Amino acid sequence: MNDTFLMLGIESSCDETAAALVKSDGTILASEIASQMEVHAAHGGVVPEIAARAHLDAIDSVIEGAMEKASVTMGDLDGVAATGGPGLIGGVVVGTVAAKAIATARGIPYYAVNHLEGHALSPRLVDKVGFPYLLLLVSGGHTQLLAVHAPGIYERYGTTMDDAASEAFDKSAKIMGLSYPGGPAIERIAANGKPGLVRLPRPLRGADHCHFSFSGLKTAVATRLAAIEAGDGEADIADLAAALQTAIADCLADRARRAMARFADAHGPATLVIAGGVAANKAIFTRLETEAGKAGFALIVPPAWLSLPTALVLAAVVQFFGQQLVSSACFTAPVSHFPQHRAQASSLVKAFVGMSGALTAQLYVLLYGPPTTAPSASPPSPTAPSGSPSSASTAAPPPRSPSPRPTAV
Repeated sequence: MNDTFLMLGIESSCDETAAALVKSDGTILASEIASQMEVHAAHGGVVPEIAARAHLDAIDSVIEGAMEKASVTMGDLDGVAATGGPGLIGGVVVGTVAAKAIATARGIPYYAVNHLEGHALSPRLVDKVGFPYLLLLVSGGHTQLLAVHAPGIYERYGTTMDDAASEAFDKSAKIMGLSYPGGPAIERIAANGKPGLVRLPRPLRGADHCHFSFSGLKTAVATRLAAIEAGDGEADIADLAAALQTAIADCLADRARRAMARFADAHGPATLVIAGGVAANKAIFTRLETEAGKAGFALIVPPAWLSLPTALVLAAVVQFFGQQLVSSACFTAPVSHFPQHRAQASSLVKAFVGMSGALTAQLYVLLYGPPTTAPSASPPSPTAPSGSPSSASTAAPPPRSPSPRPTAV
């Protein structure tokens, strides 16, 4: 990428439609986000169909708003990046089709980015974190421990076998009658609670692997809530919220402790990075900070603007690590567990997205005129390194039962 490369990033994998423009020197020209939080709050969680339609309604205005703020035009773009997965398929389709249409019409590269890889590399955008480092990824439906060796080269130590930490917060909050999103709601009410008054389990604590399990906590929360509502004992809902927050923090700390020991055996003590929205929870941060200190690890938590899979993260990651990421004119199928990719994506979905991209590109030309250079349906693609997401495209799905040493990717 040259010194004047301008990247447009588009993110639509969940409940935010975002667009950002980032220059190759790291300058952020604009970042525009349309949140769907209020729409989904009424349902107690994200409704995929509603999310997809909201993305479709917002995508044009969000991109136009970002470009207007940056005072640039489509002709100034040198590349487009979009979340290719994982995420809600309807939202991912909206973002990738928009990005592919722009790339095809302008004849510029399109980068399909795994937004979890964006999280994995995001700390290096603001801190001089040396490779390798240990990553605790706690974002949306994902809770994983990974050794990050280089862009495109990751070793997964552990992943959730059922619910993610944030899902445990959201689902428990709904059971307790609290607002969505559940994490902040539980943290607020937990500030006035006494965790010791309610006993909750710590799934997999002390296990000889690095995997997680949180689904049992929901059942335990429902059982304890029923007892509280029946007047059994002194505890109230604030105590239950505090107990849940402490239990999740203990589970994360226990698994991170084992992962740090494994990482230290291979590389020596280094850095533990916590990425994702759950990292904003103060009680969890304090617990992990204590564990990292005991293990001799430095602890880094990227700033809040890097905690969500926004277009800004995607654009910046491609700018800094684009030569090691996958550039493709084809749809990158959403995957359930990073870094392993599934090759079993529906050919029908691929065909639909490819067709939609071509049609949208034609509409773009009609609206904005022909591109300055000849359109290319297959922009140049940097060669992905060994161990990158593309080279792992035929990997089997991750095991659903604990394994001491999952296959390195």
